Amino acid sequence: MAQLEIRNLHVALGDGTEIVKGVDLSVDVGERHAIMGPNGSGKSTLAYALMGHPSYEITEGQIIFGGEDVTELGPDERAQAGLFLAFQHPHAIPGVTVTSFLRSAINAVRKARAGGQDDPIPIPEFRKELMEAMERLKVSRELASRYVNDGFSGGERKRIEVLQLAMLKPKIAILDETDTGLDIDALRIVANGVNDLVGPDMGTLLITHYQRLLNYIKPDFVHVFMHGRIVAEGGPELAKTLESDGYEAFEPTAVGGGEQ
Repeated sequence: MAQLEIRNLHVALGDGTEIVKGVDLSVDVGERHAIMGPNGSGKSTLAYALMGHPSYEITEGQIIFGGEDVTELGPDERAQAGLFLAFQHPHAIPGVTVTSFLRSAINAVRKARAGGQDDPIPIPEFRKELMEAMERLKVSRELASRYVNDGFSGGERKRIEVLQLAMLKPKIAILDETDTGLDIDALRIVANGVNDLVGPDMGTLLITHYQRLLNYIKPDFVHVFMHGRIVAEGGPELAKTLESDGYEAFEPTAVGGGEQ
């Protein structure tokens, strides 16, 4: 069984409008999956539902993580289990420094995995890991003392998201439009950070509508997402097809009919 199993997932807004309409997907550690689809297709809704966002209701299906059904668990419990979501537009947290935020997050995960017993990371160990991660990801030390994302540029916000990945070490990282607002240099740095982290202990689900991110993070699997469903699947070559033919080629009427 893969680390993350999505089974016939249906997701609706609070008013009952169904956005995700039956998704089956498996993502394992060491794998890079890309979900590609046009704006408004439901990609971000899927990401938020996987993380347990309260604004989205799972009306049918299951989310299995590490062999356990987490469909009814809260976002904090999913995060403690090893699921991570990098936001398209990371929020600012005035008054909380990056260093304090990361240490608190690590301690929350350690406490949950120790069965509720207090097991904070020793400060010297935390500082050593943080400095090593910041150097590897080219995050300036000055950012660590600033409030989380408060006044940060788009590139700085995304680097801090990848820094969180490096420090929290989730099993599966969901990256929602992580290329938004990045220039070429920032995109390369963020992508290199993701490539450095994905391996035997971490897999990733990249959500994007542009090919350019996949020029830097080479996916093992590509899933075309339209109208709340996965309508095509393949390897990296599928992303190239999308780049040349566009999403219209994958409309249900263009691939043999079906519901709009």
